[in-house]
Amino acid sequence: MKIALISEHASPLATLGSIDSGGQNVYVAYVARELAQAGHTVDVFTRRDSPELPPVVYFGRNVRVIPVPAGPACFIPKESLLPHMEEFSDNMVTCCARARPYDVIHANFFMSGIAAQRMRDEYGSPFVITFHALGKVRRLHQGSADGFPASRVDIEEMLVASADRIVAECPQDRDDLVNLYDARLDDVDVVPCGVETTELGPGSRHLRKEFGIGDDEFVVLQLGRLVPRKGIDNVIRGVAALEREDGITAKLLVVGGESDNPDPALTPEIGRLQAIAEAEGVADRVIFTGRRPRTALRDFYCAADVFVTTPWYEPFGITPLEAMACGCPVIGASVGGIKHTVVDGVTGYLVPPHDPSALADRLARVRVNPARARMFGRAGIRRVCSAFTWQHVAASLESVYHSLQPQPEIRFDERMARL
Repeated sequence: MKIALISEHASPLATLGSIDSGGQNVYVAYVARELAQAGHTVDVFTRRDSPELPPVVYFGRNVRVIPVPAGPACFIPKESLLPHMEEFSDNMVTCCARARPYDVIHANFFMSGIAAQRMRDEYGSPFVITFHALGKVRRLHQGSADGFPASRVDIEEMLVASADRIVAECPQDRDDLVNLYDARLDDVDVVPCGVETTELGPGSRHLRKEFGIGDDEFVVLQLGRLVPRKGIDNVIRGVAALEREDGITAKLLVVGGESDNPDPALTPEIGRLQAIAEAEGVADRVIFTGRRPRTALRDFYCAADVFVTTPWYEPFGITPLEAMACGCPVIGASVGGIKHTVVDGVTGYLVPPHDPSALADRLARVRVNPARARMFGRAGIRRVCSAFTWQHVAASLESVYHSLQPQPEIRFDERMARL
C-alpha cells in the first residue's frame, strides 16, 4: 500500500522531551518505519517548523518526511496551530496533486484529521484517525488551563462522525470515544502504542556514577515531557512522604526539558518543581538532568530501581512500556492507557494520580522487597514482548488499513468453482 501519515505538530524529526515532543512523535516515527519494513511506502506529512528543512527528508527505506508550509517556519505551540490548518491542508493537496493517490491516510491528532478529510474529499482515499488525546477529556482534567480553542471539540465530533475508521490507543480511549463522542463501537479499533525492543532492554546501572549515586541507593526515575499534567509534583511529594512516613531516602532523577542542561528560564516547569522540592525538604535529592536523546534512555531506565509516572490523565503513555521493556518496575497512575499497560501487582503498581501517600506506600514496597521488584521487572519484559512491540502495532494497523481497501469482484465462474 501507499500510506500517508499526517502528524501536524509531532514530527518524527523532532528532539524528544521538549514541550510538544513526546509520545506522538515516537508513535509516528516507529509506525512509519515498521510499515515500510512490511513492504509499504510511507509518506509522513508534518508542519514545516524550520526554514532549514528541505522539501523532503528521507527517513529510512520507503519512508519520506514531507514538511508542509503552514504559518511561519518556526516553533508554534500546538494550541496555537489551528488557524494554520487550512494552509496546511491546501499545501498537502497541492503537494499530492501529481502523485498516485494514497491507499489510506492516517491522521494523528484532531488537526491532522482536518487535512485527512480534505485529502479524502479531493482524491477519494479513505482516512483513519488516531486522536492521541481528546478535547472533552482534556477539558475535564485541565479546565481553564487547557489552551486549545473551544472549536476543538466541534471538530473532533465532526471527525468521529466522518472518519472511515478510528484507532483508539487503549480501552479507556475507546470508551471515551463511544460515550463522549457517540462513536459507533464497530468503527473503533483498539491498537496500542509500542516499544522497540532492539533498542530497549535490560542493561547495566553504570549511569549512576555520572550523577554520583551509589549502588545501594534507591533511585526513582521520572522521564518525559515536563508539563504540569504529567504530575511530576506528585512524584516529588511522594519521595518526600517516603522519607517522612517510612524513613526511606530516595534519589529522584527527572529527565526532560527544553534544553540539554536543566534551565528554568527555558523550561519554566523545572523552576516550579524545584520550588516544590525545596518546600518538601528534598531539593538535594531531586536531580534534573535536562533532555536526553533516545539513544540514552535505556541507560536511565536500567539505572533506576523503579520508574514512576503519575499524570492527571494519559491517553496512552509510552514511557511505562519503555521502562517495562528494560526490566524496570513501574508505578503508574491508574488512568487512561497506563491502567491498561501496567498490571497492578504483576508488572508494578497502580495508584491514584493525586495521592503522594499512596505513591510513597508503593515505593516502600518496592524498596523493601527486591525479589518482588525483580519479579515485576521480568513480568514487564514478557508483557511488552507479547503484545506491545512496534511489530505488533504495525500488523494491527495493516489489518485496519486493509479493511478499507476495495475488494476485488469474484467472477461468476469463480463463484461456481468455489461452490
